[in-house]
Amino acid sequence: MERIAGILQPVFAIRTGEDLGVGDTDGAAQLIEWCHRQGARVWQMLPINETGRDHCPYNAISAMAIDPVTLAVSPARIPDLPPEVFHHLASPAVLAELRRGPVNYPRVKALKRALLEAAYARFAAAQLDQATARAAQFRGFVEANAHWMADYALFRALMEENGGEAAWERWPAGHQSPERARAWLATLPEKRRAAIRRRQLFFSYVQWLAFGQWQALKARAESLGVGLMGDMPIGLGRGSADVWANRPIFDLDWSAGAPPEKLFQTDPFTEKWGQNWGAPLYQWEELRRRNFDWWRVRLALARGVFHLCRLDHVMGLFRIYAFPWTPERNAEFLPLSEAEAAARTGGRLPGFRPFPDDTPEQRAANQRHGEEILKNILDFAGPMTIVAEDLGVVPGYVRATLQKLGVAGFRVPPLFREEDGSYSDAEGYPELSLVQPSTHDHPPLAAAWASLWRDIDLGRNVAENRRELGRLMRFAGLEEEPPRDFTPRLHEAVLRATLRAKSRLAVVMLTDVFARTERFNTPGSISPENWSARAPHTVAEMDRDPELVAKARTFASLIRETGRGAMP
Repeated sequence: MERIAGILQPVFAIRTGEDLGVGDTDGAAQLIEWCHRQGARVWQMLPINETGRDHCPYNAISAMAIDPVTLAVSPARIPDLPPEVFHHLASPAVLAELRRGPVNYPRVKALKRALLEAAYARFAAAQLDQATARAAQFRGFVEANAHWMADYALFRALMEENGGEAAWERWPAGHQSPERARAWLATLPEKRRAAIRRRQLFFSYVQWLAFGQWQALKARAESLGVGLMGDMPIGLGRGSADVWANRPIFDLDWSAGAPPEKLFQTDPFTEKWGQNWGAPLYQWEELRRRNFDWWRVRLALARGVFHLCRLDHVMGLFRIYAFPWTPERNAEFLPLSEAEAAARTGGRLPGFRPFPDDTPEQRAANQRHGEEILKNILDFAGPMTIVAEDLGVVPGYVRATLQKLGVAGFRVPPLFREEDGSYSDAEGYPELSLVQPSTHDHPPLAAAWASLWRDIDLGRNVAENRRELGRLMRFAGLEEEPPRDFTPRLHEAVLRATLRAKSRLAVVMLTDVFARTERFNTPGSISPENWSARAPHTVAEMDRDPELVAKARTFASLIRETGRGAMP
């Protein structure tokens, strides 16, 4: 079995000298070419589905639509975009400001939206109703995707009618389902109906551009021997087009989350009750009755743009921790006892569904449940390789099922330890696994190292933090005193130990390739710093800056040294 190496970098974090303040498909193409030059054969990213006001890729407003923010928007990439409009709206002064620092989502989204509106206006005026090849391509895309996009486009138009609010439960009653909304539209004057129809066509046009760019990106990656690895969250936002349009397959009485976590000492609710993500659960019986139609569409769209896909929180397919209240009510339940909480929820309390894992019979039922769903997902994925995120407290039957079905799980060294606290030997990891030294939810290696020393200097958990420094040194194969800085020698040794793992796939965050400290997300926190950090250098600078070039050469050398090569 071939051994593969790759990198992890969110699309939004990619920086180029031509972007509009956020990573896009042009930057992605440059990054793919960089991967090819280093011998990295996989580029893993975070979800690229359309996000709402929180900009969180794991709380999308559509499980099908691609986020327009990922589009490369320029006259060169979108022939309908008038150059004079582009240069007026995306002036050098505006771009200089947007390219500084992290992603300024409100301004970036507003700029791209204005440019896309201008492009669509020109397309609609010159081609939409004409017998041109471009118009025919657009109509063909709309017809081929009508089974999901008709409802999505209507949902997006109704969001505009409701001030950009995606929480459809707050909309007027006549907007709260596709059936009601279409009945409401029928009552409107013709001119008003036509205006809303134009808005629906605009949102369809944006998706046509997005899927076109991403499919072209996939083809380019294939030509260079690089696989694109997407990310599919287990759930999606309650305020989403999918929940709005497919109410029978979602259970709105429960919100998905995670069990209480004692490590979150700064978050009393998480410590007491757990993480309440707010995503509705699936009505699996209804999905079975419908032959899992919604999942079929979701996987078909994903395999059109990805070669591999990370299935987030795979445990949720077996059993998922759920709350009988939405996150908006967390503060109400924080001070309550279990008995007091149950009195407000009709006797229901947070816990695992469909069954707890308390008895052998319950565990067997959960295993059968998850195995059936996962088998269907693998079938729908076709040639797209599924990799299952199985980190955290994982029931034994989950990993046994992944092994049985030939699905790779994840190995993150700090999360896999022996009884004495030392890191497990990476050369003993299952071959059917993906190893990463850190993930988007963790501090990068250099940041974690600096944090341990900072706590030692402040007198916090000194003995344990010193032991942890020693554990990482031993994992890296270094028998010496831990240096205060994350030195090039230590950096190379950690990467070598990771790439030497028995795991078939080894993926390193680009921040860890360059020993940077930018972090993408801190779980359990709500902060503008989440999902907005960008690389401090452009992709072109990665080939020019002597320090970056040296680190890239080290990474490429380690890929060759550890025998990792061709795309799966």
